[in-house]
Amino acid sequence: MTINRQILLVSRPKGEASLDNFHLAAPELPELGDGQVLVRNNYLSLDPYMRGRMNDRKSYAPPWPLDTVMVGATVGEVIESRHPDWQPGDAVAAMFGWQEYGISDGSNLRRLHDARVPRSAYLGAAGMPGVAAWYGLNRIIGPKAGETIAVSAASGAVGGVVGQLAKRAGCRVVGIAGGEQKCAYVVDALGFDACVDYKAANFQAALREAVPDGIDGYFENVGGAVLDAVMTNLNPHSRIALCGMISGYNDEPIPMKFPALLLMNRVRLEGFIITQLLDVWPQALKELTDAIVADQIRYRETIARGIENAPAAFLGMLKGENFGKQIVRLF
Repeated sequence: MTINRQILLVSRPKGEASLDNFHLAAPELPELGDGQVLVRNNYLSLDPYMRGRMNDRKSYAPPWPLDTVMVGATVGEVIESRHPDWQPGDAVAAMFGWQEYGISDGSNLRRLHDARVPRSAYLGAAGMPGVAAWYGLNRIIGPKAGETIAVSAASGAVGGVVGQLAKRAGCRVVGIAGGEQKCAYVVDALGFDACVDYKAANFQAALREAVPDGIDGYFENVGGAVLDAVMTNLNPHSRIALCGMISGYNDEPIPMKFPALLLMNRVRLEGFIITQLLDVWPQALKELTDAIVADQIRYRETIARGIENAPAAFLGMLKGENFGKQIVRLF
């Protein structure tokens, strides 16, 4: 008998999400049927988009159903198979959610081919966050050598990759992050040209000083006051890739203060949902994994241990308590 510990979403948040919205369950795993695969999940990804799925309101995807395993990406290993295409020991990525094991017919599994890339990285720089960074930068911003690219949440799983890719494209890259420690990491470890602390009292003045020639491209993960500050530094014909708005995830989104600047500067702003753009994943993942192996893309992880600690780690991530990609090690 194998117990599969799971975290269920059991209630909708009112304002900030809380531990009360989640419940730890421990059902027994059923026997495998013909054509099925049993995967033991090594790591679980925690991502800001999950907060939106907890709400009962219209969005790009329906609200996550109550009393079911919380949505989330995982990487793990096949430990039992009654499917001809999958063997014990195969490393796979899937969307099994917040649980220790997953059962599949094989259709939702992605084989992890390059063992030189740590498995946890397939949830970060070599996974959905990395692909989002690659797409927003290359397909929306379209960086040109010599341009200034700004990135919010620059020490995070998405922002860190954006900046490194922009540097490889010959751009001057300015990060925006929360706190001196994160800003130092963005410059010293990731190679950004500058980083501005949005928590500092002089944030707006410091940002203006960091971009003396204005901003040509901006990768947005935060929204709110950070977006407002960036808007006043945009150059004509600048481009904004809108990936996330974490500042408004616990409440109603914060209105933009200066929307007229989009018109005045003829700004191109485009939002995107990377899980709806599956055609770009193969190319993006190939380039990202190659760059990671060559040590041309670096990343940092915050690792919580045990499925029971996933809710607290998730709530901490929403408050910016993590450093880099937030994951949960399950086994």
